[in-house]
Amino acid sequence: MNEKFSCIIIDDEPLGVELIEDFISQISFLDIKKTFNKPLEAMTFLQSNKIDIVFSDIEMPKLNGIDLFRSLLHKPYFIFITAHRDFAIDGFETGAVDYLIKPVRFERLLKAVNRVKENLDLKNKISEDPSNSDRIFIKSDGKFIKILLSEIIFIEAQGNYINIITKLNSHTTLSTMKAMEEMLNDKLFFRIQRAFIVNIDFIQSINGNMVELSNGKVISIALSKKEELFEILGLT
Repeated sequence: MNEKFSCIIIDDEPLGVELIEDFISQISFLDIKKTFNKPLEAMTFLQSNKIDIVFSDIEMPKLNGIDLFRSLLHKPYFIFITAHRDFAIDGFETGAVDYLIKPVRFERLLKAVNRVKENLDLKNKISEDPSNSDRIFIKSDGKFIKILLSEIIFIEAQGNYINIITKLNSHTTLSTMKAMEEMLNDKLFFRIQRAFIVNIDFIQSINGNMVELSNGKVISIALSKKEELFEILGLT
């Protein structure tokens, strides 16, 4: 039996909930656990329940979707829904896996969901097989490619895609930084800013707020990440 992924819907407009609920009911691998019209109730639920995917409106009273996402310590995959493209861009930069513009079309929602499913399938495959702890598999050019973690120098977000730079070449895949972080060995990799994850073994030098890697790539460190990076490297 194919695995089902749990999801919830959050929208202060009942008609918005009904539409997404109808769409999800047509996708065999999704299981709706609950729907919410009040974001604060959804936040409480998410703090004590493990959910794979959240479909959330952005503009809601008392707590908007972006602030809800930021408030969670353990973040599910978020697919934001909004009537305003500017809000959608903010949501995407926050870390959401995708965003849908109202009125939502079924084929667009399905595309977003399939993207999340690929990430969840890969994550589950790695967690079920300890022998995969030193490698990841990504989908690129229609095939799955094995990449050894020890070969990765850095990972860069480029819109909806992730560019993985290794010692020998580079690979591009449709994914998110959140998905990559969950697949990587957190003792070997560090996200130094929103768009970059680096392999700490390839850090050559640090000058002020700039990190130079062994391949010559220079990347700025987010101010909020500098102290943590220094602790990891034993520089405090």
